[in-house]
Amino acid sequence: MREAIRLSRVKMRGNHGGPFGAVVVRKGKIVGRGWNQVTSTNDPTAHAEMVAIRDACKRLKNFQLDDCELYTSCEPCPMCLAAIYWARFKKVYYGNTRKDAQRIDFDDDLIYDEVATLISKRKIPMKQLLRGEALTAFAEWAKKGDRVRY
Repeated sequence: MREAIRLSRVKMRGNHGGPFGAVVVRKGKIVGRGWNQVTSTNDPTAHAEMVAIRDACKRLKNFQLDDCELYTSCEPCPMCLAAIYWARFKKVYYGNTRKDAQRIDFDDDLIYDEVATLISKRKIPMKQLLRGEALTAFAEWAKKGDRVRY
């Protein structure tokens, strides 16, 4: 956890992004590091946890981190939380809470609310198009004998 906190402070001071850091640990060793890079890379998905997950997956040559733990300087936002579940971490440790982040103008409540809202009632309009055509890829996937399951 201290390394995640250290990264959050050092990289924030270097103007890489917000005050967030994360590390992925496997068998007691750090296998992935990340810090917030949203503003330095113009990538809204470059949160510390996402960067650490990408780094660990690249190093381990695996898209699942089910034998790993994540240490993050702040409670994960909805996007990072989803990625944590997709990566299948066995445990997550965090420092600051989402309410702590809210006090310094990092507020994810809108997203938490939107996830629970009916698609037709969300703030960003969403309209389904060409479902029949899109389903052809799913049908092909279902029959694909050499697919990698995840």
